[in-house]
Amino acid sequence: MRLVIARCSVDYIGRLTAHLPMAPRLVLIKADGSVSIHADDRAFKPLNWMNPPCKLKEDGGTWTVTHGKTGEKLVLTMEEILHDSSHELGVDPGLIKDGVEAHLQELLAEHITTLGDGYSLIRREYMTAIGPVDILCRDAGGATVAVEIKRRGEIDGVEQLTRYLELLNRDPLLAPVRGVFAAQEIKPQARVLAADRGIDCVTLDYDGLRGIEPENPTLF
Repeated sequence: MRLVIARCSVDYIGRLTAHLPMAPRLVLIKADGSVSIHADDRAFKPLNWMNPPCKLKEDGGTWTVTHGKTGEKLVLTMEEILHDSSHELGVDPGLIKDGVEAHLQELLAEHITTLGDGYSLIRREYMTAIGPVDILCRDAGGATVAVEIKRRGEIDGVEQLTRYLELLNRDPLLAPVRGVFAAQEIKPQARVLAADRGIDCVTLDYDGLRGIEPENPTLF
């Protein structure tokens, strides 16, 4: 990855035009060929960018990024380069699941009847085109169930499960597939969205799945 901090202006030329006036900015040039321009705000979002395939041509103070398919361009006019360095990051290992989430998945697979009598496991980490479903199983009636597991259940988890269900229900060998959103804690907004999508919510007892008795047991 190449990091360039420079006083520059940026012009986008394509289906529309856009102009960023002269100011200090960070230019990220990644190994995949993408180029993005950042300010010191807007969190992770760039001010402008060009996705690969694209090519960068440096001609003195004018840098031109051209998209290989559309011909769209980013033209950077460099007034002053304050920093220019390159770093080899290597192959990224990808996102590692939270340790508790991973263990919850393992425990729920071992005790799949936690979801209901007659449930049976098909497999953990059932791969789809957009990523693995945490658990795929069947209910007592033989219907397919996709389970998404989170430590803390929020709206984005429900959205993720919705996308999995859309794909899984295209497979005639699995359809119809319904969803279960399982977490130690599920936010009220996530429950409302899940109910709207026809997804069941299940609150998981981590210690209970591990076979640990509560410190202060109650009668009910």
